[in-house]
Amino acid sequence: MDMPAKHPDQLIFHLTGRLQASVRETALSATASLGLRPALLAPYRDLGTLRHDFPLLLDDRCQGSHVVHSLTSLVDAVLKDVAPRGIEGERLRRHGLQLECAIRRAVDQGAQGTLAELWDQAAVELGAREGETLEKVLSHAGGALPAEGELLGCTPDMPARLISHVWRAAQREKARLFHADLARLVLKLSDILRAAFSHSQAGRQPQSLRSSLGGPHQDAFDFNMLSRIVGKGAPRDELPADRRARLVHSLGVLESQRFFAAPDAGEDDSSDTVFGFAFDNCATAAQAYRDRLAELAELVKAIAVAELEAQGHYRPAEHDLLFESFDQNTLTSEDLARFPDYLVCIPPERNEATENVNLMEMLSSGLPVKVLVQTSDLLEEASIGTGHFAFGVRSARLATTAMGLGGMFVLQSSSANLVAMHTRIARGLACRGPALFSVFTGSAQTTGALPPYLSAAVAMQSRAFPAFSYDAAAGSNWAARFSLENNPQPDDDWSVETLAYVDNAQQRVSTPCAFTFADFALCDDRQATHFALVPSAHWDATMLPVADWLLLDERDAAQRVPYLLAVDARDALQRVIVDARLMQATRRCQLLWHRLQEHGGVHDSHAERLLARERAAWIAEQQPLATAPAAAPVTAATAGAATAEVETAAPVHSRDETWIDTARCPSCNECQLINDRMFGYDAKKQAYIKDLKAGSYRQLVEAAESCQVAIIHPGKPRDPNEPGLEDLLLRAEPFR
Repeated sequence: MDMPAKHPDQLIFHLTGRLQASVRETALSATASLGLRPALLAPYRDLGTLRHDFPLLLDDRCQGSHVVHSLTSLVDAVLKDVAPRGIEGERLRRHGLQLECAIRRAVDQGAQGTLAELWDQAAVELGAREGETLEKVLSHAGGALPAEGELLGCTPDMPARLISHVWRAAQREKARLFHADLARLVLKLSDILRAAFSHSQAGRQPQSLRSSLGGPHQDAFDFNMLSRIVGKGAPRDELPADRRARLVHSLGVLESQRFFAAPDAGEDDSSDTVFGFAFDNCATAAQAYRDRLAELAELVKAIAVAELEAQGHYRPAEHDLLFESFDQNTLTSEDLARFPDYLVCIPPERNEATENVNLMEMLSSGLPVKVLVQTSDLLEEASIGTGHFAFGVRSARLATTAMGLGGMFVLQSSSANLVAMHTRIARGLACRGPALFSVFTGSAQTTGALPPYLSAAVAMQSRAFPAFSYDAAAGSNWAARFSLENNPQPDDDWSVETLAYVDNAQQRVSTPCAFTFADFALCDDRQATHFALVPSAHWDATMLPVADWLLLDERDAAQRVPYLLAVDARDALQRVIVDARLMQATRRCQLLWHRLQEHGGVHDSHAERLLARERAAWIAEQQPLATAPAAAPVTAATAGAATAEVETAAPVHSRDETWIDTARCPSCNECQLINDRMFGYDAKKQAYIKDLKAGSYRQLVEAAESCQVAIIHPGKPRDPNEPGLEDLLLRAEPFR
């Protein structure tokens, strides 16, 4: 514990974030120009050689969740079909993987086109190196591809194109069902009008009879005579005037509807006779919805009237008054679900524009809107300048805010994880009501040399932007609605991987290494001032990995300095220490992750508290049996009376006891923000002492001072040697 005195510059940098001029060239150095990245990312310098989910294919042949495929899965499917088993097919499988690698590199370099086009180009290039025969074999294998469509890399515009593609597939299914119903109703109403006309005097006129017969037999009849014969006694109009008007009006509304394009119209049909439903901002989408609502209500009314007329169930005395009052306020969620959803893909640079400020209002109002919100920056420079990391205030926490509104579908994910979650995406786009998709795209502008795919993957790996989904329609409880799927090691604070390297003695070493929010910040060149490089000669026992440092109490943490393992441009292993401001942001990221874990049933504090209570009760029951085996058994009635007496007795607390008046807690969450391991929430969302040993007396006093209703009582310090205790006792006195 004497090492801080030997290297005080490390502790000074950790506390202040500033390098001392006297030691700048010896003990510590700045990291701005060193090209550092977290050590766990060393194997990922060349993504083109690694098989992963990108590029992806947008398939136009399928429906639902089957419209998105990864190139890797398609190549595997082709090789499984065309490559013989055993050694005979090994050469073809090897060349197939080479072709996949060539396509991936081409897409990463900006190549665009369909899978078939890029496959043929790669086959030609491989054939030029390996021989014409191989080119023919690979081209033949390309003909067995199970899907066809455009290939996309993990670029900033990919999420909007993927969401739009899956959304169009969902709308095609709606259109198919709608046109089937529309054709049936139009035919039914037309038949009613046609039958009524044919039985009326107008329908029995010579010309009408000639038209109804048609064909080559018209000259064989005297339609004038036939008209006089069949027209005797025919009514002037078989239909009552009000019914005819109702049928004609409903038929006209059905045939002139503008919500679905004709079945034979292409997706690119931009005719003014059909509404568009894709927008790039919330204000325009909401206005379009309001402008069309009256027309939508009229169409729903016409469908309902047509259904009753087609079945012969329309009763004017019952239904006329009902449909007279039918308007846009009568529409139900089932009515809206039959029509196209409004898609809003907000460009990343327009998230905070005035036309998008009503996003939450639009979602909470239940409009049938699907919104994609993208962000490329989780570390906002302006906020850091004020001394606080605002990561996720407008991005990573947007989805959790929407989830709290309830009644909708919410999905958060990084762009690198969208292929893995495409089934969930399809479910969200096909659901009734609103849906929000919050996606972090990654950006080379904010993460130095990392490509967008890797920076997006790092955001999820570090818990800076975890993946989750919330489906309000999936069930009646959180276990059914909420999912943390696809997050690495979701039961733990941080994902931990094995780091293998060669030490100075040329020995292979393997060590577990956690990937934290601080590692994510290390990938961002703008955050270099929060790190300092420590030469290996100055490594000592007081330096502690970031994940381990976070587990320390305040007193022990003050004696240690947190560090990360990093590699430079030559992949040499380095240690960088982290300043206190970034460690504060890392701890806050950990707290937000804990809240998501509780939603997902991981480390549920309510369940753990109940388990601890039951365990304590069981131990209490066993102690009398162990100490006094001959004692008379306690009857159930006696035990029940004793329990009731304990429960009704008013608790008495001394000045030295640490306790919280839980019943008066307003759920402000201030104490948990100070130390969520010391303070917890019970089933009623009210605070209690979770683990007194998990924090310091200073944190108890700070929590008491910040409590809005003064219900936290610090009591007597647990550690009489805690620094600054005299001042803390004076501050605690009003609350004891």
